[in-house]
Amino acid sequence: MGSEGPNSIRINVTGFKRFHGVDKNPTETIVNNLRDYVESNGPNADYTLGICSILETAGTGAVTQLYKVLESGISTGINSDNKNVVWLHLGLSSGALKFALERQAINEASFCCPDQLGWQPQQIPIILGDGGVSQRRMTSCSVDAILEILKMKGYDLTISNDAGRFVCNFVYYHSLMYAEQKGHKCLFVHIPPFSRVDEETQMQFVVALLEAIASTC
Repeated sequence: MGSEGPNSIRINVTGFKRFHGVDKNPTETIVNNLRDYVESNGPNADYTLGICSILETAGTGAVTQLYKVLESGISTGINSDNKNVVWLHLGLSSGALKFALERQAINEASFCCPDQLGWQPQQIPIILGDGGVSQRRMTSCSVDAILEILKMKGYDLTISNDAGRFVCNFVYYHSLMYAEQKGHKCLFVHIPPFSRVDEETQMQFVVALLEAIASTC
């Protein structure tokens, strides 16, 4: 899974369960298979794969679970100071043709359909007291450098400044705020469906993404 040495980046990865119109979320498949896939590629000295967790595709009703996952991803060993901890969240963009690195999240929940727990907010702040619905939080990951590394490896991807207003953006905003408080990093990446980019290519992409994150942190 990678070196446990002092210079190793610990990367925790999440995907989502099913949601409205999507019975099988490809991010769930990727994250569930990721540890075995990474290990099959041999050790990597630049990063350690931390927890791989699947989140409920829900907002307020799943916040407690989200924070339990975030807290469980902090190492109590060498990386307990959090300086080398990165959160990578994967979400599906059903109509996408390519991967998208999300540069920011916006403090607005305006769900186009109910989440998996039946909540459908409209134009409300994700975190009350953190500014209004126009408040933005930016990733501290080097998205431009990550983009160039992955493009050089032949992957079709872009940088996005709009993660939507659904659960992906909701989770990203919470995670970015948590990351700032704890002193680690956070990045959200939208992936296309397997019908657009096949599963094996997406697994290869995520491994290359882990390596790119580690090399730029």
